[in-house]
Amino acid sequence: MTRIAERGPITHWAPDDPAFWRTRGRRIAWRNLACSVCVEHLAFTVWTLWSVVVVHLGHRNLTVDQLFWLVALPSLVGAFVRVPYTVAPAVFGTRTWTVASALLLVVPALGLAAAAGHPGTPYWVLLLVAATAGLGGGNFASGVATITHFFPQRRQGLALGLNAAGGNIGVSTVQLAVPVVIAAFGVAAAGLVWVPLILLAALAAYLWMDDLTVARAPIGDRLRVAARPRTWLLSLLYVGSFGSFLGYATALPLLVEIWHPDADAARFAFLGGLVGSLARPVGGWLADRLGGAQVTTGTFLAMTGAVAVTVAALRAHDLGWTVAAFVLLFVTTGLGNGAAYRMIPAVFAERRGDAAAAAGLVAAVGALGGFLINTAFGRSIAATGSAETALWIFACCYLGCAALTWAWQLRNRAGRPEPQPVRPQVGQLAGR
Repeated sequence: MTRIAERGPITHWAPDDPAFWRTRGRRIAWRNLACSVCVEHLAFTVWTLWSVVVVHLGHRNLTVDQLFWLVALPSLVGAFVRVPYTVAPAVFGTRTWTVASALLLVVPALGLAAAAGHPGTPYWVLLLVAATAGLGGGNFASGVATITHFFPQRRQGLALGLNAAGGNIGVSTVQLAVPVVIAAFGVAAAGLVWVPLILLAALAAYLWMDDLTVARAPIGDRLRVAARPRTWLLSLLYVGSFGSFLGYATALPLLVEIWHPDADAARFAFLGGLVGSLARPVGGWLADRLGGAQVTTGTFLAMTGAVAVTVAALRAHDLGWTVAAFVLLFVTTGLGNGAAYRMIPAVFAERRGDAAAAAGLVAAVGALGGFLINTAFGRSIAATGSAETALWIFACCYLGCAALTWAWQLRNRAGRPEPQPVRPQVGQLAGR
């Protein structure tokens, strides 16, 4: 990656043309994907920092429900932030927005250092600073809205899977590295350590990413997919797959601390995010070959079974079995992430721009799952002393997602894109 990106936007881009892809497109696409992955990886680390930091806040006399709110709030904010982040690359340009969104990550990193590092910080301030970590959740929506344009249709599953996996592994990076950093330098360092890396990633994006003219579009064109029922059906499936991954990954350190306080949560918590992230591109790869709907349906059924195994492990009060059960759960959620996301370019195959916009909106809604799972765990443990109630609710939701996918995409082989309505003029869209 020694060549500096072109300073002006690329005006001709035809990745589905084999000759263009072989001679020029492939090199540019993979270079941009590499930069996108670096930024998204750091964005996920910032987004999920509080999942580790809360384990070190026990001395502040916070309730279990309060601790889970600190973990859940970044997911909620991240979900809403993903909506403007979806359209931002189309308005400002891929490279410009990637650099800007990377630099914004400095805010929650420094905020955590200031708030969590001071023992007298009020709870409402901790909540406010935790909310700023939601900025890290927005980068993924920008990334997928960009990468969709760079790669040919036949490589969409692999490209989106690698893009997402590189970001998702940031969860494991946080849960593996931050406990070591805190033990050596204190809680404040959990935020400070990422600042120089964020600045380097922003510089790399500036030097090596490109703007595509075909990726630019009026905001109205990008948001029109919100009126399509299929966008919201895909969003529900992504709440079940990615939302579960995010929720379980951020909840696991605190859950291990609650269930087995004598165990070192840092030794186990990172495994979930790691295997789930690595499974995601596998899910996309399988979807490329077997079909996104088929793989998605199968993984939701597998997730239901994994929840039952997790409940059995919790009843056995065995740390090893509990961690193993959660790892199984993460494998299934990772496969589901890749498969469900691969359905987007297939369902919106008639317009690449619509697929990019839908990918961002689906990602936004999907992130709500991280908030819902953490708050459900907090309420369940506070009310019953156990997480079983929450887990059985999740299992019912997975069965519902499997049924939805089958009825919508598989029952009558109805996976073909719905007829495209007559496109209104841009001026009409802007006036709505």
